[in-house]
Amino acid sequence: MSTPQPQMPQAAPNWQAAPGSSYPGYTSPIPVTRTHLGHALASEWTKIKSVRSTMWTLGVFVLLVIGIGLATGALVSANAGEQDLAGENPLSFGFFGLLLGSMCVITLGVLTTASEYGTGMIRTTMTACPSRGRVLAAKAIVFFSVAFTVTLVSALLVAFADVAMLGDAREPSGGEWLKGTVGVSLYMALLGLLSLVVGSIIRHSAGAITIMIGVLLAPLVIALFMFSESLEKVRQALFEYSIPNQLSVFYSTSLTDSGPSGWDPLWIILGVTAAAFAGAVALLEKRDV
Repeated sequence: MSTPQPQMPQAAPNWQAAPGSSYPGYTSPIPVTRTHLGHALASEWTKIKSVRSTMWTLGVFVLLVIGIGLATGALVSANAGEQDLAGENPLSFGFFGLLLGSMCVITLGVLTTASEYGTGMIRTTMTACPSRGRVLAAKAIVFFSVAFTVTLVSALLVAFADVAMLGDAREPSGGEWLKGTVGVSLYMALLGLLSLVVGSIIRHSAGAITIMIGVLLAPLVIALFMFSESLEKVRQALFEYSIPNQLSVFYSTSLTDSGPSGWDPLWIILGVTAAAFAGAVALLEKRDV
């Protein structure tokens, strides 16, 4: 009976280190580039332009703003006399379309973040870009740019058309043009951005949209049904700081004689959105995806 010969240890392949030693250096033939905000922006731009919800919500928004704005201007022009239009600001007839269109901006803002949690796509996003604050910042920049641009183009079209139709109305001043186009577009984009942040916090599309619709309409509706004199101050505050009233300030047609004026609504929503964004970033860093 032969004695089994002891097996000699085999040499490790050149790509595998022997036991007890360190792995040798390896250089990938694929170039590795450190990611930055530009990559995140490109990713979010690809997402927002490729999903159907963007085209549907923005399409309905443009139809509401332009359609209602032109229809209002045409009705006023046909039914009002020269004396009735003498003191009217023709830019103000774009208010009604923007108020209804704000629901589309809110919906798109929420879907930009919350929909990824519903589909599970957020895991892929965070794997590709582990810096969560960078992801949220990229979403915010891309969405704000899209919302501002679409609103500005729509508001300008309505403004020029209404000024042309209402030839007997007074000519808006330079400040009124700036507020009624650029100012109101910044406000709408910030309102949508606030919705995006709320979507990131809530992580549920229907819940976040419901909350933002409530923020948009509830203060004004509640104030309309406050008949008690003891609640007069609360009622007045709800009127003054409701989003419809703040939106009307950009057209110098405020629902109240007091409260925000000039560019105040823009600074108010900017502060609220900044605070909500900071809270969303803090929660994003602490939560599991």
